[in-house]
Amino acid sequence: MPASRRHHRTLAVLVNCLGVIAAVPALPPAAPRAAAAPARPAPPPAAVAAPARPAEAATPIPTGVPAVPPAVPTTGPSQVPASMPPVSVAVGAAGTPAPGYRIAVRNAGTSPVETLVRQELPTGSRATAVTGGGRATGPVGAAAGEVTWRLRLPARSTTTLHTALAVTGPGRSVTAPTCVYGTDGTRPYDCATATWVGAATAPAAQVTAAPAWRRPPVLLAAFTALLVLTGGLLWWAVARRRRRPAATTAGTTAPAAGAAGRAAQPTGPRPAGPVAAAAGGPADRGTVYPRPALPAPAVRRRRPPAWLVVGVAAAVLAGVVGAAAWTATQRVAAMDTTKQPTSGAWVGSSVTGALGVPLRETAFEFTVYRMSCGTGVLPAAPGGGRPCLATVGVRNLTSEQQTWHGQLQRAYLPSGNWVAADENATRVANLGRDVFAQPVAAGRRVLLPLVFTVHGAEPPKQLELRSGVFSAGVRVDVD
Repeated sequence: MPASRRHHRTLAVLVNCLGVIAAVPALPPAAPRAAAAPARPAPPPAAVAAPARPAEAATPIPTGVPAVPPAVPTTGPSQVPASMPPVSVAVGAAGTPAPGYRIAVRNAGTSPVETLVRQELPTGSRATAVTGGGRATGPVGAAAGEVTWRLRLPARSTTTLHTALAVTGPGRSVTAPTCVYGTDGTRPYDCATATWVGAATAPAAQVTAAPAWRRPPVLLAAFTALLVLTGGLLWWAVARRRRRPAATTAGTTAPAAGAAGRAAQPTGPRPAGPVAAAAGGPADRGTVYPRPALPAPAVRRRRPPAWLVVGVAAAVLAGVVGAAAWTATQRVAAMDTTKQPTSGAWVGSSVTGALGVPLRETAFEFTVYRMSCGTGVLPAAPGGGRPCLATVGVRNLTSEQQTWHGQLQRAYLPSGNWVAADENATRVANLGRDVFAQPVAAGRRVLLPLVFTVHGAEPPKQLELRSGVFSAGVRVDVD
């Protein structure tokens, strides 16, 4: 046998031995011999016929391979949905000369509920009459005042409250949102809003359009047309004046030529035949050979003068430049310099409103009922800063469920900077529930607190809320 084959055979034997050695630990242990096993008595017939109990587990067959460890449940705390009492609120505007509201708080449950009712007062207004034991206060960090009630709602009852306000500017609409909270004042049970409109509210002034003769585009067009018409008339007058001497000269030369031809005609008899038939007319009678026709004078094509062309071109250029300048000025004047740069090329158009006014965008309808800042609202943030809590209502206007994100919800400060929603603080305010992790069902309305952590003493002046990345969103003035 050649040496190369012997080496191959030896190597194959070694590999097979190693494979057998590696497979030995996985083999099941040898079962004991039947002779060594003690004899067991036969079970009674009743025991044989007895069914196996469901509580007994099957004994695993030993295989020599370590068993898979059982699944270990996660140790994280499970989210327990907070039970919301069946408390609702309805707000209606009173038909009084001064702003007034009727608030109905209903408890549909079978047990009493401790609640805190808050009605936001718009800027420039104050409470003049409050019923039901309420009091007008100014919360820490809030831009306007509020009216609060601490009520214990009996089971299956409705409590009615009344408020009257005084505003600085008479005759304007006043919106006062109202919310029912738990005893902590952060978790809303229900919110509603109403707008009081005075009977003597003056209609909005209508802007009348300027007359046609006072509009800059019409004036520029008329001026340009006048210049073109004037230039055309001047060119026509000059051309006509130049053609008149040429026509007069041609009329004077023609009679003289006819008289000279008649004088040169012979007086003898006219020959008959084809020659006579070739005569061209009365002036050629009596001639042997017809007189060749005179060449027509060359007429030179007149061109408009240079000053006229330059004038018309300058007038047209001035009209075009004036129209372009006016259009650019109007577009620049129509730009809104107070609009945030985020309302550029997004889906939909941005809407701005006040507290308690429902604002719609592409997918959601947002309503901000309250905004307050300070350490008395929530515990201070771990990294520093002051928490600002906003009570927001979100309604899905589409036929599908929609998701939204905390980083897209912003609070703008007076300095122009903005901060996104603090998701950790928002989760704490919602009793451990992540409001951004669960989509909003189609047609459903959710009411929740959003927390923004700001640095500085000034509270936010505007909130920007949106449903998606490419949505223009809505803006709510909260100052």
